[in-house]
Amino acid sequence: MSGKKGLDLLRTIATMMTKTNGYDRCLQQLEMVSGGDGRCLAEFKVQEEHLNRAGGLHGGYTATIVDVVTTYALMTKENATPGVSVDIHVSYLKGARQGDEVIIDANTVRAGRNLAFLECELRHKKDNSIIAKATHTKYIGSS
Repeated sequence: MSGKKGLDLLRTIATMMTKTNGYDRCLQQLEMVSGGDGRCLAEFKVQEEHLNRAGGLHGGYTATIVDVVTTYALMTKENATPGVSVDIHVSYLKGARQGDEVIIDANTVRAGRNLAFLECELRHKKDNSIIAKATHTKYIGSS
């Protein structure tokens, strides 16, 4: 699935996931930019609710973005299921402040019979500097 079809799917999934009273509503600021064939490109502007006490982008929010956007990327693969997380590893390289525009670039490295391996970067839109790099492993086998 590629191009407009992939982007339409991502926008539908993101809308469905964030129209809730649950935790996923914290992702309403994410805008799907492009996607398909195991990729997802999204962006958002850092708002006050995304900040830690020191005024920087909260690490837990960053990890949530990694979890969700890599899953969106996986969902654009043919016959994909969202699965469940087995491991998420995030390396925080640089901070982001309120008002900063952030690009999220997620890619499906491999989706096998039981496991999917995904990677993700969060970057500053203004200079493409890396805020965080992450890997995410999901169990996608049958129950």
